[in-house]
Amino acid sequence: MAHWIFTEEHEMFRESVKKFVEKEIKPYVEQWEKDGEVPRSMYKRLGELGYLGIKFPEKYSGLGLDVITEAVYTEEMAKSGAGGANASLGATLGIALSNVWKYGNEEQKQKYLVPAIKGEIIAGLGITEPSGGSDVAAMRTRAKKDEDYYILNGSKTFITNGVNADYVVVAAKTSDGPTHRNISLFVVDTTSEGYSVGRKLKKLGWRSSDTGEIFFDNVKVPKENLIGEENHGFYYIMQNFQYERITMAIGSVALAELALEEAMKYSKERIQFDRPLSEIQVLRHKMVDMAVDIEKARNITYRALYKFHKGEDAVTEATMAKAYATEMVCRVTDEAVQIHGGNGYMMEYPVQRYWRDARIQPIGGGTTQIMNEILTKRLGIIS
Repeated sequence: MAHWIFTEEHEMFRESVKKFVEKEIKPYVEQWEKDGEVPRSMYKRLGELGYLGIKFPEKYSGLGLDVITEAVYTEEMAKSGAGGANASLGATLGIALSNVWKYGNEEQKQKYLVPAIKGEIIAGLGITEPSGGSDVAAMRTRAKKDEDYYILNGSKTFITNGVNADYVVVAAKTSDGPTHRNISLFVVDTTSEGYSVGRKLKKLGWRSSDTGEIFFDNVKVPKENLIGEENHGFYYIMQNFQYERITMAIGSVALAELALEEAMKYSKERIQFDRPLSEIQVLRHKMVDMAVDIEKARNITYRALYKFHKGEDAVTEATMAKAYATEMVCRVTDEAVQIHGGNGYMMEYPVQRYWRDARIQPIGGGTTQIMNEILTKRLGIIS
């Protein structure tokens, strides 16, 4: 459905992304799922088209457009049904590059931001740890300053692009100070001595996204690779979470739309009891409920996107969008599988992949339970 948040220019951009998705993404999804990763050539292709630099300034090889334009890209890529591919490509675009752009110095931007926007190198973000999960402040990875270097020790897990990244933005403790004031961010080249990749993790969904464990054994990180100020990393992470959560909500709405479209199409083609499934009232009403659920999530999400675009405090709206939209996509994709019946459980029907890919949404970027805890404070339920 059209929405007032999008201008004519946004819709023109949408058409170009749609054509790209149809021609260069959808035909290769199944192969990428089998390979467990997206080929490097796809990063290069996105760089050539400018899709990796939509919101970044032109001086860094970006397009210098607004975040609503990037939201259009996110929606149409999500509608490709390639959740894993979008996760890998999006990790470079959204969560890794943003930290360098917002908080890095000019030298870091030229060395790490520009080539990544061009698709020449792959980036990742290293925050989650085996023992930490959602508790960012409890991380154990440490970086100890030693003359011109920081000596990095520890490990990270569930890292998108963890196997193939050329550099990772890593969060590590740099002091024994108060909680939330002792974490710093560093750009760590994956060719550094002492840096190693563990297992390439096997997942329920997002199978075309390479996800790995990474380890740091006395890795020497040059002091000039510190992003922003020392011990300000927790603040940087939390700031970036706001837009990451909006992006996850946008992708959830788009994937749910795709699942509903597949369910509606199947219901018109599948004959049971001498009539199409779409003529069975209980299934018709089920699809109506799915559509209403999607529309509620869409409007909550667009409200958050608009406030963020305007530079306003969107923490409450972004948190609500993340909490509602990511749970919604699980409900809708599950119903889509149900409408397909036994075929929905078969690997040749794409709804099974939508259902598998959807399940990570209420977990990644902060669980629904964490979102609800944030909201109890934002709404004044607890002080």
